[in-house]
Amino acid sequence: MEYRNIQIPEGGEKLSVKDGKLSVPDNPVLGFVEGDGIGPDITSACMRVWDAAVARAYGGRRKVYWAELYLGEKAAGIYDGDYFPAETLAAVQDLIVSVKGPLTTPVGGGFRSLNVSLRQDLDLYACVRPVRYYRGVPSPLKRPEEVDVVIFRENTEDVYAGIEYQSGSEENEKLARFLKHEMGADFFDGAGLGVKPISAYGSKRLVRKAIQYAVDHQKPSVTLVHKGNIMKFTEGAFRNWGYELAREEFPEVTITEDELWEKYDGQAPAGKIVIKDRIADIMFQLMQLRPAEFDVIATMNLNGDYLSDALAAEVGGIGIAPGANMADHVAVFEATHGTAPKYANQNKVNPSSLMFSGAMMFEYIGWTEVAGLISAAFEKTIGDKVVTYDFARLMDGAEKVSTSGFADALIRHIESA
Repeated sequence: MEYRNIQIPEGGEKLSVKDGKLSVPDNPVLGFVEGDGIGPDITSACMRVWDAAVARAYGGRRKVYWAELYLGEKAAGIYDGDYFPAETLAAVQDLIVSVKGPLTTPVGGGFRSLNVSLRQDLDLYACVRPVRYYRGVPSPLKRPEEVDVVIFRENTEDVYAGIEYQSGSEENEKLARFLKHEMGADFFDGAGLGVKPISAYGSKRLVRKAIQYAVDHQKPSVTLVHKGNIMKFTEGAFRNWGYELAREEFPEVTITEDELWEKYDGQAPAGKIVIKDRIADIMFQLMQLRPAEFDVIATMNLNGDYLSDALAAEVGGIGIAPGANMADHVAVFEATHGTAPKYANQNKVNPSSLMFSGAMMFEYIGWTEVAGLISAAFEKTIGDKVVTYDFARLMDGAEKVSTSGFADALIRHIESA
């Protein structure tokens, strides 16, 4: 495929999908988006860490060839003001696997969120956020080591679908008249209106991906998180469709929580995954009081947004929280925090969210040794109390280092592993 500004590096080979499975060569071309604000600082640091881990893991037998892709402010400077060039979307699909830094998102106006646009335009329907504790990281919990959960958040529906009508607009007034006069709805005049679509198709493919993850990684439970006691035909339907999917497609490996107690006295048989559900607000409490009871979570867009950030706070904050947006094969791994423009170009912030997102990426392509080296190096670096400013202010006797200095410390541990 010919590109106007994107350069595919020589010597690399693109990933492919064969017989429904990802095929990864030893010299893969992976895409990266530098990101806005602090993006250049953390991306350059992380790429050094990733390359060092690949070199240490495989001794030159494998190597990543990085292709820079453009979104956000850097794209606008290259593509005549276009923050979201079609060429980049095509390249993300073509390369299949990419990683990106944070992107500028306006509040209340301006252009549409680039992150939301990317998810919707490429149908990256699952936002996957693993949350686990690393020894030595400051945490508000007494037993943060009990937190080890992977959140599957539906990415394309719910109120994030962007079906909104501004108060006072002609479209708003037309919809308001229909809802009040035709459907008997009752709400205040002049209200902004939004539509919350939740479909069986969108719900089931998200739950399917969550259960398959539990099967592949031998996780004992999948919990459907919803507010179905109030929104019965959207969030309640998500819950019902989730149970239905488990019965229809995973009957040999799943049981419900009711069956767990009725048939097995609370002890899950070997090889069985327990499918359960919890009301969203109760789930926030349970993840503080009894986090060890939950392994994989499947939930809708807004719930997943709140929940993933709240759980990240339990184990060190979103500064170290990884994430990815996935379709069936195409996946974009990303820093889960914002652009923090006041720290841009200061070589100051913690690069770990993006770094661990890259580690997720290497697990996704089957290079698990790379992810293992990065995790081990992180724990050793934290154990040495060599940290960026965000952790230094929470730790006694810490050595505060820059973004690049933190990467240097990680690389030293990787190379000595």
